[in-house]
Amino acid sequence: MEKKLLIGSHVAMNAPEYYLGSVKEALSYQANALMFYTGAPQNSFRKPLDELRIPEGRALLAANGIDENNIFVHAPYIINAANAGRPELLRQSIRTIVIELRRTAGFGAKALILHPGNHLKAGEDVAIETLAKSLNEIFEIDGTEVKIALETIAGKGTEIGKTFESLRKIIDLCRYPERLGICLDTCHLHDGGYDVTDVDALLKDFDEIIGLERLLVVHLNDSKNPRGAHKDRHENLGYGHIGFEALCKMANHPLLSAIPKILETPYINKKAPYAKEIQMLRDKKFIDGWKEEF
Repeated sequence: MEKKLLIGSHVAMNAPEYYLGSVKEALSYQANALMFYTGAPQNSFRKPLDELRIPEGRALLAANGIDENNIFVHAPYIINAANAGRPELLRQSIRTIVIELRRTAGFGAKALILHPGNHLKAGEDVAIETLAKSLNEIFEIDGTEVKIALETIAGKGTEIGKTFESLRKIIDLCRYPERLGICLDTCHLHDGGYDVTDVDALLKDFDEIIGLERLLVVHLNDSKNPRGAHKDRHENLGYGHIGFEALCKMANHPLLSAIPKILETPYINKKAPYAKEIQMLRDKKFIDGWKEEF
């Protein structure tokens, strides 16, 4: 019997319903997984957890049989825990990650997705060592069991983490490897130079270098750019350079049956496309011209 596809999307968390509204949005897409930010992704301002209607959101998840292992928080973009050149900003990033881990635990979620950061011309090796030291400090003091899922990156600018080898180095340098996992982003992998259309080879490569047991979540996105462009511009499923066939194979791959997949594809005419994209992935069938419905 085929296992139920674990699929969802990024959802908003806005007043007045906050987390309850996030769960309602996910359910409206027929999702059984979801990802959200605990505040604006562009800053570290955060409302207290007791104002975010978390118990009601968690109750609605339970009522719909959604496992909290399939719920993910994404850290804000302003974090750079690999920043060796500006100590004051590094300290701020470390503090923010500790806060986000504690907030993630407060929602009942089990993993925080984190961009590895930027070396800012200090060099990738220095940045990797800095990030590992930051993670050591974070895990010593955060007091949670929440894992950090390091996200694969497209490699624009001075980003680190675009190769499996670089992510492996970070894990190896961390004294708490049991707290680290990986978020595979298909757009980022493609833009970073990986052939995402050969799903079997990609997963074999990942397993040999990092290990599939460390894979916590997949960001399932098409790409507006040719392979290796290092630009990171997401596209709706079947309208980009990766294509629906490969993304559908990734979503439904037997090695990934227990791994949640999260859509971060663009809105169309200010409307979320996720219900339609989830339907196509479950049906394993691309609908020609589906975007025209929006």
